[in-house]
Amino acid sequence: MADKRESRSLDAGALKALAHPLRVRIFDLLSERGPQTASTLAALVGETSGSMSYHLRALAAHDLIREVEGRGTARERWWERPKGRINLPGPDDTMTPSNRASAQIVTSEFFRLRHETLMAYLNRSEAEIPEEWRDAGVIMTTYLDLTADQMAELKAELGAVVDRVVDRYQGQTGPEVRRVTLRTELFDLPTAARTEES
Repeated sequence: MADKRESRSLDAGALKALAHPLRVRIFDLLSERGPQTASTLAALVGETSGSMSYHLRALAAHDLIREVEGRGTARERWWERPKGRINLPGPDDTMTPSNRASAQIVTSEFFRLRHETLMAYLNRSEAEIPEEWRDAGVIMTTYLDLTADQMAELKAELGAVVDRVVDRYQGQTGPEVRRVTLRTELFDLPTAARTEES
């Protein structure tokens, strides 16, 4: 069985296959909710099962998703996102114009969905959240003054924390277990170096 932290960098073909807002949404839903059928995905996004099947096959052709072994029938196939991380290439000057456009579409859509999920969380009424979950989450923004080497060191430390948590809780089930999202963002701001007064 592949390591759950196995990482895959998307090649040009996979990137182009994913470069459609609905396909990014399908990929995201399979990550968030686990295995689904074309019918359940269609209901979640407001599309037809036929349209969904087309997009699922396009994603599967590039190993972005796969059919769940031993589950489903010839009429109703179950699909899942393989375990592991994917690395989304940012637009790069060495890419062809079409690959650069694909990278921009995929990256923009993933971040649009992340923002949508965050805003839905922030706008939930207290009545929608079970009491034991009301103070469980955290949204934190901190500004630091670091060198590139220090930022790389912090990135490695944060990655190690996330890896330990994944090892500890991956695949956990039970009546009190809910799917949560863990977001780690660390990047330099495109501004001039901080002065003593700022």
